[in-house]
Amino acid sequence: MIEPNQFLFFFSALGAFNGILLSIYFAVNANKKVFTNYYLSFLLLVLSIRIIKSVFFYFNPQLANIFIQIGLSACILIGPFLYLYLKSYSENTKQNWQIHVIPYVVVLSIVGYFYPYVEHRPIWSQWIVSAICAQWFIYMIFSVKSVKPIFHKLKTKENLLKIDIWVLSIFIGVALIWLAYTTSAYTSYIAGSLSFTFILYIIVLLLVFRKSDEPEFSPEKEKYKNKIDESMLVLIDKKLDIIIEKELFLNPNFTLEEAAKELKLSKHLLSQYINENLGKSFSTLIKEYRVNRAKQLLETENNYTIESLGYESGFNSKSSFFTAFKKITGVTPAEYQKAYSK
Repeated sequence: MIEPNQFLFFFSALGAFNGILLSIYFAVNANKKVFTNYYLSFLLLVLSIRIIKSVFFYFNPQLANIFIQIGLSACILIGPFLYLYLKSYSENTKQNWQIHVIPYVVVLSIVGYFYPYVEHRPIWSQWIVSAICAQWFIYMIFSVKSVKPIFHKLKTKENLLKIDIWVLSIFIGVALIWLAYTTSAYTSYIAGSLSFTFILYIIVLLLVFRKSDEPEFSPEKEKYKNKIDESMLVLIDKKLDIIIEKELFLNPNFTLEEAAKELKLSKHLLSQYINENLGKSFSTLIKEYRVNRAKQLLETENNYTIESLGYESGFNSKSSFFTAFKKITGVTPAEYQKAYSK
């Protein structure tokens, strides 16, 4: 029969060892040798090192001090690699990783040499670990900008891509692990390890069971492989005006395929432009056009019901009109009309 401590050890260590396996996979076996993979690989590696140290120290307090120092030192790179990974994902460009990694490695190596953990445990416990946790938190704050578009999708109830789920889970997971460690004095020292295992498997379950027609997950941002050149950006920007000029958005069933055909662009290119340069989906853009038309009608038409004005603006139902209008303007159509008539 498995004793409770054995089960706890197995479960808390499982995530760390799987984290190391994933780290190796992303570094060696990923389809594309891009820096995004390496940032993720090192992030999982330093997290796993930190978790392994916690697990073994919890079950073996006599653990050699050098292993404790290595485990604590690994924390200084969690924040930087999280930031580099998320920024590389959101901007799809190579990051200057040296300024976010090398200085910390050098400083902590010097500190570790002159103030080894075995001889200066109070200094590590009171100052060095606190400084590392603060640095970890600061990098999480810096990383928020990279996941803002995903939070916007959640706010507007847009469908998330698998890569969106993964990236958001990585960010929230690292934040929860940081919280578990910083509050361990009030809960349990093993809480961070258990959190890592739990979060890792929740992410996997989300990816496995989420119904989607998207291609298999890959940590690279593969959706758009090439940047649009400047001349094409200007051309597409002008072409988009055709949708407004011809009032194509008034068709309730207007699709991306129809828009691309009308603008004489490929569906992929049009979608890329709207997503990358306007920061929104095609459906959101069309809703904004329709809401702008509805605002014009609400300001000028008093002999029609609000619902009918929604249909005149291109919406195919009362609920979709009211929901989109409230999300984009912050008020209901009736509130907007009332405020304008004053």
